[in-house]
Amino acid sequence: MGNAQHKQDNKAALQAFFGGSFPEEGATNVVDAQQNQASERQEHSSASELEVDWPDQLSDTSPTNGRQSSAVTGAKSTTQQRRSSRSSDVPLDQPSSAKGPVHQSYQQQGKVDGSNMPPSHPDVPQPDSSSGLRFDELYRLRDVLGTGAFSTVREGYHRRDRSKSFAIKCVIRAKLTDEDAAALLDEVAILKELRHRHIIRLYDFFEEPANYYLVMERMSGGELFDRIVAKAYYNEKEARDVCKILLEAVGYCHKHGVAHRDLKPENLLLVSEDNDAEVKIADFGFAKKVLAPKTLTTQCGTPGYVAPEILEGVPYDMRADMWSVGVILYILLGGYPPFIENNQRELFRKIRRGDYEFHEEYWGTVSSDAKDLISSLLTVNPDHRLTAPKALQNKWICGDDRELAKHDLGINHEKLRAFNAKRKFRAAVSTIMAVNKLQSLGKDFLRNLE
Repeated sequence: MGNAQHKQDNKAALQAFFGGSFPEEGATNVVDAQQNQASERQEHSSASELEVDWPDQLSDTSPTNGRQSSAVTGAKSTTQQRRSSRSSDVPLDQPSSAKGPVHQSYQQQGKVDGSNMPPSHPDVPQPDSSSGLRFDELYRLRDVLGTGAFSTVREGYHRRDRSKSFAIKCVIRAKLTDEDAAALLDEVAILKELRHRHIIRLYDFFEEPANYYLVMERMSGGELFDRIVAKAYYNEKEARDVCKILLEAVGYCHKHGVAHRDLKPENLLLVSEDNDAEVKIADFGFAKKVLAPKTLTTQCGTPGYVAPEILEGVPYDMRADMWSVGVILYILLGGYPPFIENNQRELFRKIRRGDYEFHEEYWGTVSSDAKDLISSLLTVNPDHRLTAPKALQNKWICGDDRELAKHDLGINHEKLRAFNAKRKFRAAVSTIMAVNKLQSLGKDFLRNLE
């Protein structure tokens, strides 16, 4: 993947990223050379068509009710300059109106995919917002769990049932621009449509004169990556199990015509402290309803996880999420990101070229099928990139549990600890959060694409 100079540059970048701890080739802790992979990989020609129920195939009871469920794929602008910068978006990527209530009881939303629902869980605490009662008549708030640019997340419970707590996002309407409000309502509409055991749940929504209230599932287990690095032992089966969960949840989103657009470790959360399998995708703030293939145009996401087509500025769709899945899987198995550059301009260039490699020091004993899956996801041309259903058929995903458990990822686990610590540190020092999509890829994003 590239010439010798490219490999040397990649090694230097990796060395800098981990503070000079990258081992030299031939060092005593380096595993034997990996076997050569087959030169011919299986063609995925059948993956050229998106496997998705487009909106005209969805039930009439869909909670979006025919409106474009835009996540305001342009910037959540706070200035007129940011607003004018969105003028290049195509019509299908325009924000919907922020006017009018969108809350609706789940009993009115049509069929739920019961096969993915946790058994014996109640649906929505009753009475709910459709009763016409105010939020404070139905819920009580407790401690603050977190704060954002224009919202606070607090623990709360329904007055009829204090045994179950929720994470309630309280948004001050006066602090929102029209586009901010439209984005929030679109996020609500999307979350109401999605009902899957590995996607965070929105239980209810209140639209009141001064505030919006989102009654969310409370995730008490923290971030998935924190749990993984705390393990004493880590192997390919555990990485495979996480990847399978992620693919199932992303595939469900895509089947319902939803692109997440910000898949990354921070958005993979655990329900509880004692169950590693209850992983859920969170933060649908950038999510977008895709009305037809390649109709999204807004350049948004997180730099290390964003797909090449988004950086190139060409219309895209749900396949951009599959690139992000490939990045996450690379980190889960290798312990470090596939694209590493301290200079964001060089980072974006590497992503646009698909310039990464499987360093022998860390990938020599990783299964060839796993590397083949990553390569099929980190494919620059989205038309050749695996869809979620196809990825779930990969030999590594379907592999034998006992065989995968034999592949110890001990050295890579140490790298993952270092990567996670650096990621958490960067999050802690980022005191000013980007509050709009154009800023999500960096303040100097457009200049760094030159």
